[in-house]
Amino acid sequence: MSLKSATTILALLAGLFMSTWTLALEKEPFTKERFDKLQEQGSTILVDVSATWCPTCQRQHEILDKYREENPNSGITMLTVDFDNQKEWVKHFKAPRQSTLILYKGTNQVWFSVAETRQEKIFEALDNVKVEEG
Repeated sequence: MSLKSATTILALLAGLFMSTWTLALEKEPFTKERFDKLQEQGSTILVDVSATWCPTCQRQHEILDKYREENPNSGITMLTVDFDNQKEWVKHFKAPRQSTLILYKGTNQVWFSVAETRQEKIFEALDNVKVEEG
């Protein structure tokens, strides 16, 4: 194999790794339009009410990132409600504080949690609703 071929392969692998890593960390900002559309489709939605300054939220995000890395085809869409700037949605979801996680299957709320940072509990809730693509 030539040096050019090896360099090309390494660059492609690095790009693939980086795009997977970036995807695993991306969170979609909450919008009513997106939420409504996902509910109409019967999708599984995790609403994450969080704040950038919240250490509990940061721990939850580490757990959620790990879950997404281990379950890339879970079919779960995560919508993040900004606790500081989207107060109307904080109230709508009855989130008593930041670090609130709410799981929906279509229009049905199936899990509600505040300040949960036990990986096994979060994974269990997500495993109960994920839809593996095949």
